[in-house]
Amino acid sequence: MRRLTSLLILLVAVDAAAESTLRYPETRKVDQTDTYAGGVVVADPYRWLEDDVRETAGVRAWVEAQNQVTFGYLRSLPHRQAIRKRLTEIWDHEKYTIPQKEGGRYFFRKNDGLQNQYVLYVTSSFSESPRVLLDPNAWSKDGTMALGTYSPSRDGRHLAYSVSEAGSDWSVWRVVEIESGKTLPDELKWVKFSGAQWTSDSKGFFYARFPEPPPGAQYQTVNRNQKLYYHRLNTPQSDDVLVYYDAAHPEQRYSPKVTQDGRYLLITTSVTTDRRYRILLKDLTEPYGMPVALVGEFDNEYTFVGNDGPLFYFKTDVDAPRRRLVAIDIRSPQRTNWRVIIPEGPDLLDDVSYVGGRFIAEYLKDARAQARVFSREGRPVRDVEFSTIGSAGGFEGKADDNETFYAFQSVTVPPGIYRYDVATGETKLLFRPSISFDPAAYEVRQIFYRSKDGTQVPMFIAHRKGVRLNGDNPTLLYGYGGFNISQKPVFSISRLVWMDMGGVLAIANLRGGGEYGEQWHKAGTKLQKQNVFDDFIAAAEWLIASRYTRPRRLAIQGGSNGGLLVGAAMTQRPELFGASLPANGVMDMLRFHRFTAGRAWVGDYGSADDPEEFRALYAYSPYHNLRKGTSYPATLVTTADYDDRVVPGHSFKFAAALQDRHAGPAPVLIRIETRAGHGAGKPTSKQIEEIADRWAFLAANLGLKLPRGFGR
Repeated sequence: MRRLTSLLILLVAVDAAAESTLRYPETRKVDQTDTYAGGVVVADPYRWLEDDVRETAGVRAWVEAQNQVTFGYLRSLPHRQAIRKRLTEIWDHEKYTIPQKEGGRYFFRKNDGLQNQYVLYVTSSFSESPRVLLDPNAWSKDGTMALGTYSPSRDGRHLAYSVSEAGSDWSVWRVVEIESGKTLPDELKWVKFSGAQWTSDSKGFFYARFPEPPPGAQYQTVNRNQKLYYHRLNTPQSDDVLVYYDAAHPEQRYSPKVTQDGRYLLITTSVTTDRRYRILLKDLTEPYGMPVALVGEFDNEYTFVGNDGPLFYFKTDVDAPRRRLVAIDIRSPQRTNWRVIIPEGPDLLDDVSYVGGRFIAEYLKDARAQARVFSREGRPVRDVEFSTIGSAGGFEGKADDNETFYAFQSVTVPPGIYRYDVATGETKLLFRPSISFDPAAYEVRQIFYRSKDGTQVPMFIAHRKGVRLNGDNPTLLYGYGGFNISQKPVFSISRLVWMDMGGVLAIANLRGGGEYGEQWHKAGTKLQKQNVFDDFIAAAEWLIASRYTRPRRLAIQGGSNGGLLVGAAMTQRPELFGASLPANGVMDMLRFHRFTAGRAWVGDYGSADDPEEFRALYAYSPYHNLRKGTSYPATLVTTADYDDRVVPGHSFKFAAALQDRHAGPAPVLIRIETRAGHGAGKPTSKQIEEIADRWAFLAANLGLKLPRGFGR
C-alpha cells in the first residue's frame, strides 16, 4: 500500500509539473514599429531585449527573473535526478578524435570521461604512450576556456592554436613549442572563422582577422572587413603583414590554404554561407607578387583537394549538382581545359581527400556513408567497407602519406577511430569506447515519407527493440534543414539516454540540407524555405499516421537554424505537438542580418531589405507569427548569454512574446545558460545539466514514465 501511495504521489507530481499555471516575469513592451516593403508596418514590442545582456542592466534583470522561474520549475521535476545520473554514467568513458599527422608526429584530442574539455596529446608512434601538449581544463576553474582549432608547423616544432572563452566565436591564437611545451609570446586577437596555415619553412603562418570592434560591441556588431595576414613567429601582431583585402567588398571572408609543396597560397573567398567561392592564387616564390584570380566569379563551389605541381584538384558542383572532382591546370585554367577525374554519380560526393597518391571519395547515399578509393587518374580501386548504416569522416593526409585515419559511427555505435593503409586497404581499429549499454538492444531503420508537395524525404528512426506501434510512444523528432548541412546517422549520448528512457527518436533529412546536393539545398532556401517546414510537419504526420505516437506525445527539437525550424513548426501547427525544444534559434527573420555573423546567412534566408524576400520571411518568422489566445505546446527555449553566432536576443524576444500570447496550461519557459555560447566548447558539466533539464521537461510534458531501474 505504501509503495502504491508513493507511486500515486509521483504521478500527481508529474501531472502537476506538466500542467501547473506558472507565473511568468512581467516583460516590458515598447512602442517600436518598422516599415518594410509596400508600407507594411511591423511592431517589435520587445526590441529592447536585443541589447547585450552583459552591458544592459534591464536585460540582465530580465534574464535573472526568467531563469529563476525556469530553474525552479526544472529542479522540481521528479525524474530529473535519475536522468542526470544516467547521463553522467554513460558519458563517463574515454573519447578520442581523429589523429592528425604533421612533422613526424601525431596529434589528437582525448577526454578521459567527464573532463570539461578535451585534452590535446602528441606522440611519435601509437606504440608508445602519448604525452599531454595542451590541457584546457587547467585554463579556467569553471571549464569555460576551450581549445579551438590547432595547426602544427611543417617541421613539427611548433603548434598554433586558438583559445575561446565562454563559447564565443572570438578566439585568441597562441603558439606552443611542441618539444618543451613552452608557450611563445605570440598572441593574435580578434580572430573568428579562420584557421592557421603554415609556410613550408615553418617560420610563420597565414590567418584572417577582423578589426577590433568598438568597446562593449564585440558580441553584437556585424562582422565586416576581415583581412588576411601573415604572422611571423616571435613578432607582435602589430607587425603582421597584410596579404589580401578587398576594401570595395567589406562583406567578403578569406580562408587561406598553403599547398603541400609549399609553393602556392590559395585564398578561398566567400560572401555568404552559400558555397559559392572565388579562388585567388599567390605564388609564394614571388614575395612581391599579388594574388590572382584562378576562379573569378562567385558562381559555384570550388573546394581545394590537393595538387601535383601546377595541376590543382577541386571538388565542385559546376555542371554537377551532386559534385565531381576536376583537375585544373593553373597555366591554362579556362573551364574548357578542365579534366574530370571523378565524374558526378547517382550519390552525393560529400568530400574528397588526396592521400598516398590516391583519391578517397566520401559519398552520401540517402544520408548514409560510403567511401571509395580512386587512382590519380580516376580509376576505381576499391570500396572502404563499413559495418552498418552510419556516418564516416576523416581520411585526411598528404599525397605522399601511406596512411590515413577515419572515424565511423552510427546512431547506436559510438565512434571508432581507424587507421587505413591507402596502398593495401588494410583497416585497423585504433580505439573504440567502452560504454555501459548494449547496442543490440536498439534498432535503427530508414524510411521515406512524402512531403506536402509529394517530395520523398528520408528519415532515420531509432528506439529500443520491442516498441509497439500503438500510437502512444513518447517520440522526439529532430531536424535542421539548412545551409547545405546534412543530418547523418551519428552517435549521441543524449539521444541514447532518450531511447533508454523509452522514447522513440526520429531524424528527418529535410530540404535545405546537403543530403542530395545543391538542388536539394536550394529547394529549402529563400522563397522556398517553407518547403523545410512542410517537410518537418509531414514527418510528424507520418509518425502519427504510422502509429508511432500521437500529438500529445510528440516533441520536436532543433538548434540554431533548427531552432528556427522548431519555432516555425510550432507557430504554424501548434496542435500537432506536445512539446518543443528550440535551441539558440534564429527567431526574428526580419533583423537577423543586423548582428554578428547574421549578414552571411542571407544566402540561405534572403533579406527583409528585398521586397519579395521580406514577404516570405515575414510569413514564417517565428517571433512575428505567435498569435494571441493560442494554446502552444509545452516549450523550453534554450540559449546562452555569450552566443555571438545567433545572438540571444532572438530567443529572448520569442520567449517574451510566447509567454504573452500563450493561452494554454502547458509551461512555456526560457533557459539561459551563463558563460556559454552557441555550443562549441561548452563544458561537459554544463552539457549534462542542460540535457537533463531538456529530457526531464519532455518526460513531464509528454507523460513519459521511466523504465523500472532507470538511473539506479
